[in-house]
Amino acid sequence: MGDVPSCGGAGDSAKLAAFRPDKTAPVTSRISILPKRRLLATAVAFIVSGYAFEAPAQSAPTQGETRAAAPVAAETCPLGSFICPPRPVSYALCRPNAMLDFYEPSITKDSSLRETAVTDIHSGIDDGNQAGVKVESPEPNVYHMTGGVRLERADQVLRAQDVTYNSDSTAYDARGDVKYQEAGMLVSADRMTGTTTPNQGDAYNVRYQLLQSRGNGVADHAKVMDPQHGRFTLASYSTCDVGSRMWEFRAKTMNLNKETGVGEARSATMRFKGVPFMYLPYFTFPLDDRRKSGFLYPTFGSSSRSGLFLNLPYYLNLAPNYDATITPGYYSDRGGMLGVEFRYLQPRTNGTFNIQYMPNDTGPDTDESGTSDRNGSKQRYLVQITNSTAVADGVYFSANINRASDNQYFRDFSNDLYSSATGLLGSSVALRTNGKYWAASLSATEYQNVDASLPNYITPYRSWPRALFNFEMPANSWLDVGVDTEAVNFKKVDRAPIFGTQPGQVDGARLDIAPYLAADFSGASWFVRPRVEYRYTDYRLDSNFQRFNYTEQNPSRSVPIGSLDAGLIFDKQTNLFGNNYTQTLEPRIYYLYVPYRDQKNLPIFDTNVMSFDFWQLFTTNRFSGADRQMDANNLTAALTTRLLDDNGIERLSASVGQIQYLSSQKVQMPGVAPTDYSKSNYVAQLGIQLNDKWRLNSAYQWNPNKQRSPYFDVNGNVFYQGRDTDLATVQLQRRIAGDGIVNFSYRYRRNVMEQFDTSVVFPVSERWRALARWVFARRDVLPVTLDNGATFNTFTFSHRTLEAAAGVEYDSCCVAFRVLGRHYVHDYLRKTDNAIMFEVEFKGLGSLNPQSGAYLRRAILGYQ
Repeated sequence: MGDVPSCGGAGDSAKLAAFRPDKTAPVTSRISILPKRRLLATAVAFIVSGYAFEAPAQSAPTQGETRAAAPVAAETCPLGSFICPPRPVSYALCRPNAMLDFYEPSITKDSSLRETAVTDIHSGIDDGNQAGVKVESPEPNVYHMTGGVRLERADQVLRAQDVTYNSDSTAYDARGDVKYQEAGMLVSADRMTGTTTPNQGDAYNVRYQLLQSRGNGVADHAKVMDPQHGRFTLASYSTCDVGSRMWEFRAKTMNLNKETGVGEARSATMRFKGVPFMYLPYFTFPLDDRRKSGFLYPTFGSSSRSGLFLNLPYYLNLAPNYDATITPGYYSDRGGMLGVEFRYLQPRTNGTFNIQYMPNDTGPDTDESGTSDRNGSKQRYLVQITNSTAVADGVYFSANINRASDNQYFRDFSNDLYSSATGLLGSSVALRTNGKYWAASLSATEYQNVDASLPNYITPYRSWPRALFNFEMPANSWLDVGVDTEAVNFKKVDRAPIFGTQPGQVDGARLDIAPYLAADFSGASWFVRPRVEYRYTDYRLDSNFQRFNYTEQNPSRSVPIGSLDAGLIFDKQTNLFGNNYTQTLEPRIYYLYVPYRDQKNLPIFDTNVMSFDFWQLFTTNRFSGADRQMDANNLTAALTTRLLDDNGIERLSASVGQIQYLSSQKVQMPGVAPTDYSKSNYVAQLGIQLNDKWRLNSAYQWNPNKQRSPYFDVNGNVFYQGRDTDLATVQLQRRIAGDGIVNFSYRYRRNVMEQFDTSVVFPVSERWRALARWVFARRDVLPVTLDNGATFNTFTFSHRTLEAAAGVEYDSCCVAFRVLGRHYVHDYLRKTDNAIMFEVEFKGLGSLNPQSGAYLRRAILGYQ
């Protein structure tokens, strides 16, 4: 029989009676006569309760699908990445048929079709048995259907053994293996009763399964007061497989408010393997993506300097565009601490305020190095402020303020592995603007020494203020004209002792202006890039400049800089190991001329020698900052070759180069003699990644010159070095068994360090991974500062472990945990500490302690 469109109202009973003359005759055809939003609305009304458990959507396997393989880190984190993003929550290890057994994957997932779809009754459907549906009408407008009833509308399907429906009162009563499915949820119950107008209902002995977040659970009784409010009694929730729950939480009652997006649970327990381990008499939780006030997960652990600690954060959802988190905490060896974080977001400004405050530190003022600046103070605090504001169109203000009460704060209270070794806290504010061809900024920066093993005079100068103006405009298609300008005022708060006649740390201002012309002549296989620049640097030192061994209050430097960069690019097709590549050969020459200017009377504010590498072969200055401009009459020759695959991906790159010094390098840092050699180090670098499983990077520098070392040996004697390796690095990364990785690196720099660094993530099985890292130093250099301010390097051939970590990870359908032990250096004086970390994640609820994951992503390249 064809479909009969539903029209609702009083005419429904007449149509049903006309179609069914015999009240006891089985119905074997499809009937489309019930009102659209009535019988199926019983389940629709009940489903409001399901929103209480929705977690962030994850892709869940459907019934009958095969289990997907565990995610491979290479898909989201390429080899060579410095830090990989966290691995997304995966339910790939869950059973594919974990959902309630009546799920029908062929039903549409589009819930928007409900408004126009008709409600159909399918006859004789009872788990595949053609038992037939019997429809009776014991009284007007009351219909009693038995024998396996199936009602379907769009994405909604309701099945039951026995359904009674009153079209006048919209009351319904579904009994006997009641099953309901919609786009986001499955529900089964022994019985569902209620009305669809108003939308109210009760369900008894309930089981449910969320199809997107995998949340599932049971409830003794579920009541829907209206489409926005529901209540569970004796309910549970978990993201584990149905019937195999490693964890779940159970609550005596749950009140659900879809209108506010907040659920309330009372007398709740968190259970692992059926054993309760946390009791919460009352807590609230979100029903959707809206923020809400409530307690967050506590953090707990231990510290050798502060004892056992517990932090219990409470989140305040103050408004859609600002919120706060208040974190009371307690350290067993030091006392109570209060943390407050406030976040705000306005159309033109956003930022955070983060304050941690301990009014009375009852712990000791432990100072092994004798450089603590606590001075007996019991108050400890950390202030962190960030802000970004659009002041006007094209004008931006930013601030990043960080201040600790003393230089032992991070050592005593830091709970994450990286900030415990923080040496300097930087603070800055800046005002920036720009146009089509120019950019300008005004900023101020200062630093705080928070490493108690170092004296405060190692802190860099304050730059209050620093003004920058950069301009670059194309004069024509091949010529650019520009200027780089910087004006800074430097101030030193704690000064190093003056040593003999060496220049001291004087305050002053510096102006640096460098106009230039840069041309670019190039073709498909060649380029020639000449550049001329004139650099003028002027100083205004404080009036007490002579006290710091300077002879002029207003020294200056002006120097022209000329360079010519030229190269050729040859390419050909080649075959290697059965693969086709494009091979390039790229010779390059670079000439730099900078006449010598005596700069011994210029102060050193923010300048140091940069590490020499391949790219230093083509720069105009080997010093960072403007306090020194090297003299040069240099000719660089370099050669690069590459292998590019058919997709343009660089599979191999090899380069070698050297500078020929046509005149001596006279400009040096204070205390360093001019050089008299004619050639720089030979610099070579190599990168190979022939496939996505392994990658090799290496660099090498060989010194052809015998010269006096700028350092002294342990006895303070001068020595010579050269005609040997100055630098060598090798880094090998190899993927193993899907998401496993092995890293090995060797780092050597003459008179500075020689280290081996090995790390591994080894998949033991589908669920277990072993983790390890070991950093071993055969040679370690520790600068030593004498009382008179002199600094020299003493060689420490200590053969010591700088860091060692080992642990295991477990990942299952709904639980992941990690145990990690670590031995590490925590300050400048190479003092070590030990830590044991534990992290557990109940998928769908979040992680209790994410610190070890953040550490591993930085410690093990490729970890995810």
